Amino acid sequence: MPVPLPALAFGGDYNPEQWSREIHEEDRALMREAGVDLVTLGVFSWAWLQPEPDRWEFGWLDDQMDSLHSAGIRVDLATATASPPPWLTHRHPEVLPVTHDGRTLWPGGRQAFCPSSPLYRDYALTLCTALAERYSEHPALALWHVSNELGCHNARCYCDVSAAAFRTWLRRRYDDDVAVLNDAWGTAFWSQRYDDFEQVLPPRVAPTHANPTQQLDFLRFSSDQLLDNFVAERDVLHRVSPGVPVTTNFMVMRQTAEMDYLRWGRELDVVSNDHYLIAAEAGGHRELAFSADLTRGTAGGRPWLLMEHSTSAVNWQPRNRAKTPGEMIRNSLSHVARGADAVLFFQWRASRAGAEKFHSGLLPHAGTDTRQWREVVELSRVLDAVEEVAGSTARNEAAILFDYEAWWGCELDSHPTVDVRYRDRAEDLHRALSALGVGVDVVHPSADLSSYRLVLVPTLYLVSDATAAALTAAAEAGATVVVTYFSGIVDEHDHVRLGGYPGAFRDLLGVRTTEFLPLLAGQQVRVEGLEGGPVTADVWTEDLELAGAEAVATHVDGPAAGLPAITRRPVGAGAAWYVATRLDAAGTDRLVERLVTEVRLERLPGASPLVEVTRRVGEGASWLFVVNHDSEPAEVAVHGVELVSGQEVAGDLVVAAGGVAVVREAAAGGQVA
Repeated sequence: MPVPLPALAFGGDYNPEQWSREIHEEDRALMREAGVDLVTLGVFSWAWLQPEPDRWEFGWLDDQMDSLHSAGIRVDLATATASPPPWLTHRHPEVLPVTHDGRTLWPGGRQAFCPSSPLYRDYALTLCTALAERYSEHPALALWHVSNELGCHNARCYCDVSAAAFRTWLRRRYDDDVAVLNDAWGTAFWSQRYDDFEQVLPPRVAPTHANPTQQLDFLRFSSDQLLDNFVAERDVLHRVSPGVPVTTNFMVMRQTAEMDYLRWGRELDVVSNDHYLIAAEAGGHRELAFSADLTRGTAGGRPWLLMEHSTSAVNWQPRNRAKTPGEMIRNSLSHVARGADAVLFFQWRASRAGAEKFHSGLLPHAGTDTRQWREVVELSRVLDAVEEVAGSTARNEAAILFDYEAWWGCELDSHPTVDVRYRDRAEDLHRALSALGVGVDVVHPSADLSSYRLVLVPTLYLVSDATAAALTAAAEAGATVVVTYFSGIVDEHDHVRLGGYPGAFRDLLGVRTTEFLPLLAGQQVRVEGLEGGPVTADVWTEDLELAGAEAVATHVDGPAAGLPAITRRPVGAGAAWYVATRLDAAGTDRLVERLVTEVRLERLPGASPLVEVTRRVGEGASWLFVVNHDSEPAEVAVHGVELVSGQEVAGDLVVAAGGVAVVREAAAGGQVA
């Protein structure tokens, strides 16, 4: 029988092949001291497991599985297919990936394989099968971990093998009819008409901009190829070791957009994610919160696993900032507050050698007499204290629609301005709602919207007719729908919706834009009409006409002076708002304040820009999480039991500067649940 995952599992990547047997014994003793109960094993061990094509060496892994089991530590066992060994790429250089300008990416790093290579897949499935047959009944096995960060370094390959696979994918998408492809790609432009699929190539380097729909389809294809690799390994694992859940670690964070994780999430038994802060960005806790909510969206609202984050600095940014005291614990609890049922790190022991030797670990180079180690032990204690939240979910009445295909389309070349970035408005709206204590789901446009009273649609550049109809239906049923600029512009083929912008949403919003009026770099305009006085905006304005909506705010100056900047239209039992410019933070805050007040959404107590207050809900109980990023104590009005300290709270909870708290809320009438 498969071993269940621990409640709020704690641990990280373990790479014993980097260390001697004496170190292994020390590792297990220190893992017990730190409360580690789950490790990811064997992620990059292909060359150790299969040192030659016809030779296997499982003895070292047998020892590790047995020893970890004896120590009470469960294993998330990787299929080790993330990085082919040198012997494979030496014998078969044709499996190596190729960039869009024709350069081969050689071995020496990791993930040196073409995702479309059938030869790579054959070797990978052979390894996967061997591991599953050997360890499917092992008592330490709790979870299978396919590959690692699929597509992190090889998401798009432009070699001839990939080109052939792309053509096969296109034949399926366009019913094996090249005329349908020509129509979808708009090949009447620039004499690009094809008369045979064999003429089609990936969007390699060309004299000028490549066909935008060709680019978009290649991004879709590339995501699908990597997903196919996951599914192929998953199916082997399901067949050989039925009942053991299978995952792979996503990279849901701002700097990764190669994979359509909202589509991938349906294929995983349990969703897991890697998340790293960007040291150069202030307020990283806000991006973390958005990405954690988006990860919950990829999991369909179910709990998920934080597979990797860092105890302190990473190694791969230009300047790798160490985390401040308490920051690691705050980061970890923020993920748990938003649905994570495991807190794992890369990696257990900081490496002595290799490209990631300066990446922090649970056990730092300086050993256990360090603040970092003491915080690791404290985090383990905190997770044990709050583990009763495992399995609970979120119940929110506000949603942000998010679509990777819209992200890809929005940031293609040859657009009105390079300054429109897809996640920009989504993150700012999420920030403003979170500061008010309003919980938010981040979901795909195809999600059921019936439970949401506020639906935010930021920069949904590419949109289907079905999504447009669903948003109209949501508004008519009583939801307030808020659409921002550069939304509804094109259909799934990246064809402009004619008749005026924002094409798909004109009727819903009661507006019509005849021309975009993007602003120059550094140019700002003033907008008035929101409570509290004028605010500033930048990046985007429009020549906007009212066609049934009313103006809520107006441009004071700039190319759209005197024209509406924000509009509202009653729709059925709800309303539809349009935000036609990029408001500054103060403007976004005022708009969101008005929306939350109008819709009468619940505000969790004590929230502010530096104090996260969120709620998880289970059967007959709920838990309020407070993560204080401020340098001052935070006060929260709540009744219940604070689990970290074990103290009962009767109305006034004070959370120390930089501290965390988790309160099992009292039931109605003040009784502690």
